[in-house]
Formats: sequence, structure tokens, C-alpha cells
Amino acid sequence: MLRVGGLTPLSASDWPGMLAAVVFCQGCPWRCGYCHNPGLIPARGENEIPWDDVLSFLRRRQGLLDGVVFSGGEPTLQPELADAMRAVRALGFKVGLHTGGAYPRRLAEVLPLVDWVGLDAKAAFADYARITGVPGSGVSALASLEQVLASGVAHEIRTTVHPALLSDADVVGLAGALSAHGVKRHVIQAFRSQGCADAALTARPE
Repeated sequence: MLRVGGLTPLSASDWPGMLAAVVFCQGCPWRCGYCHNPGLIPARGENEIPWDDVLSFLRRRQGLLDGVVFSGGEPTLQPELADAMRAVRALGFKVGLHTGGAYPRRLAEVLPLVDWVGLDAKAAFADYARITGVPGSGVSALASLEQVLASGVAHEIRTTVHPALLSDADVVGLAGALSAHGVKRHVIQAFRSQGCADAALTARPE
């Protein structure tokens, strides 16, 4: 069963142009300082929602929602993600995915089940560990980017910016590198202090 740490019944902002429920998957291997869902980082959460309860909710929303976004945490951490997506598609919903690209092999497994992907590009790929706290994380992120671009699945590439982590020059350089890889839609997201557990980031002007 998919481990679910939270559920947003209705969102108009997590999937551009779609009304969607958002399923927050529990667990993430990375430790990004600006994370606004730190409660989802541990493999098990204190207030997990049974997957069967999520499906019961979605059955009541058939015909009212366009789709379901699997967010996190990092959804591709869980081997059960593909089966969960199949269950959602069987109810008639489109499937969206938010991912940092930590697990490119599992991402490749689920891409055929996905209608849209929001993929994070956190920094220059050689500099990823400074953001994630995990050596080699940029290698996985780059492999995931290449898979998304090759898949033909609708997508946007997203970068969260805080001046303590990315300078203007960093952002410009990253945008150029992504364009060179073939990225057409790169969205800059401002850091949100709500939920962030890093006091050094929340104390500094955004």
C-alpha cells in the first residue's frame, strides 16, 4: 500500500489548468533546506492516511476533479507508486506527478502512466549536493530530466529560488543549461517560508 502523509482535496495550482486532488507521498531521500513539507521526509509519518481511504475519497470525486497529483516527499521512493497510479487511472482520473528525480529507474517505470510531470531542477547538476545534502544526487536528477524530455509527457521544470542558496547568476546559468538540454518550460518559484524548518532561511529576507 502506498504510504500517504497527506491529502489536499482540491487544488487549482499544483497542475496548471487542472482541478486536482493532491496525494502527498511519505518519505524523501533528500534534505533540501527550503523544503516546506519536512514532515514528509521520514519514511513513516505520524498521521498517515490509509490508501484505501484515499481511493474511497476519489470515488466520491469522480466527475468533479480532472486529475490526481502524486506529490511528496518523493513519490518515486515508493515501489507501490505505479500500482497506485493504475488504480487512479481506473477511476477515470488523469495522473500528475511532482518529483525531484531522485529515482530515475522508478520514474521510467511510471512515466507511461503519467499525463503531466512537474520536475524540480534545484541547481546546476554538479552542485546538487549543496541543496539536497546528498552526494551524487545531481546525477540522478539529470538522468530523470533526460527521461522526462524523451518521454513526450507534458511537463514543466521548476526551480525554487532563495538568495542564500542560488544567486541571480546561478539561476541564469541553470536556465541556460536546461535550455541546452531541450527544456522549453522552466518555471521559477519563490521560496515559501511556511513549513520550512531551516531557521537560517526563514530569517533571511526572501
